Amino acid sequence: MSTRSVLLVEDEPLIRLVLAEALIDEGYHVSMGSNVLEAIGVIGRNRTFDALITDVDLPGGLNGLDLASMVASHAPSTAIIVTSGRAVTEGLQAGWTFLPKPFGVEGLLQLLDERFAGEILPANDFGFARAS
Repeated sequence: MSTRSVLLVEDEPLIRLVLAEALIDEGYHVSMGSNVLEAIGVIGRNRTFDALITDVDLPGGLNGLDLASMVASHAPSTAIIVTSGRAVTEGLQAGWTFLPKPFGVEGLLQLLDERFAGEILPANDFGFARAS
């Protein structure tokens, strides 16, 4: 059971809710957005997240890779998982994980478990958790 926090950004409501429920069931504190602007608003209200899980193709002028880049530039140790139903070969940075859709909830939970295995993360100045 985790006590970590996750920012989940997915424009498909059913996918977002299924993932959020699974994460909450595993003990994660989950904040959600359906596009980059909503995610930025969430970050403004709660700046402490251990992981960002974002879809690439989001409505609006910015996409999930833009959001991931913003988070990585301000909090480089935040775990970033990028998902998409299409092959993404450009825009991924070292250290990010790409998870192609469709994926099982268990696969996502396993990725997070592996990422946080044995870590105790203090918050950095921006408020996002630091990786060891």
